[in-house]
Amino acid sequence: MSKEIVLWKAAPVVANFNAARSYLSLIYTAAHTHKLVGALRKAETVTHAAKDLLRASGLPLLPRDELQVAADLKRIHKGKRLSPVLLIQGEMDRGIPLIIADGYHRICASCHYDEDAAISCRLTRT
Repeated sequence: MSKEIVLWKAAPVVANFNAARSYLSLIYTAAHTHKLVGALRKAETVTHAAKDLLRASGLPLLPRDELQVAADLKRIHKGKRLSPVLLIQGEMDRGIPLIIADGYHRICASCHYDEDAAISCRLTRT
């Protein structure tokens, strides 16, 4: 029996951009953070496999029982739409991995559900 497709909203919600701004402000200047969040707002939504996003970020797969991952898995099983994740493209030639500005838990939940699941993303460059 094949799994159903993970459903995604057409666009991220405002809270996701705010979360991305909060995280990015820890690693970039205020001006650069403002530029990146603006670019994420304008970026086209694309899809990438859950497992590829984790590999490109270098981050570990969080366990199923992690609170937010479990909540997102519950949403997936109920057929509720998830908000697209917000990403800053890595530059591996400079040793910079993909940055998950917002949506790490959603990626992990999707990966637990189906590692080949297509994840809706907004992606921009630094």
